[in-house]
Amino acid sequence: MNAQSAFSLESREEKFGLNSFALKMIALITMIIDHIGAVLFPEILILRIIGRISFPIYGFLVTEGFFHTRDVKKYMARLLAFAFLSEIPFDLAVTGQVLEFGHQNVFFTLAIGVFFMYTYSQQTATWKKFLCVIFVTLLGDVFSVDYGAWGVLMIFCFYVFRERKWTKYITVGCINVLAFGYIQCWAVASFLPIALYNGKKGPGLKYFFYAIYPVHLLILYFIKLLL
Repeated sequence: MNAQSAFSLESREEKFGLNSFALKMIALITMIIDHIGAVLFPEILILRIIGRISFPIYGFLVTEGFFHTRDVKKYMARLLAFAFLSEIPFDLAVTGQVLEFGHQNVFFTLAIGVFFMYTYSQQTATWKKFLCVIFVTLLGDVFSVDYGAWGVLMIFCFYVFRERKWTKYITVGCINVLAFGYIQCWAVASFLPIALYNGKKGPGLKYFFYAIYPVHLLILYFIKLLL
């Protein structure tokens, strides 16, 4: 193979697939569509169906973030900071109340997911790993986070089966289909963009993707007040 053809092949390989920025954009757009349906147009089911794509992508991305971050504790702290920052906008948009503790926003789910991966990775004994799976998964229900214990378990499946593609999709797919009912079945559509992930980061804008969550919820809340 000559140098020109090798360069062309390398260029094609670099361009193929979706980087993490593209996946974040897909997750963001489908999440906003979902929240528009939930807050403003609950009778339009297709908006909620499209929104099912979002969470598995976020779960996948937070797993990749765990493997690539330079400081896991700072990563968890950042997620928790935005979880607390987002709670009032989340409660206003979902319930109309300033604070409502029956259902916490998805940043808490993602933060518990990272805590899960971190604590699990620190264990060496099988029985300790087993207890870690049980107790940390249940934190999702204890704190009533978005998607509950099953959402935390989805993140763990992306982690523990990271190198086993089909096992990863089957386990996450089964959780969505069996644990959440009909509409959540559409979450399996997220596997296509996830499968196209090329392992590259793409453009930055890290804090944009964090900040847009509470901001768009506040916007939806004020739009709802005007309708």
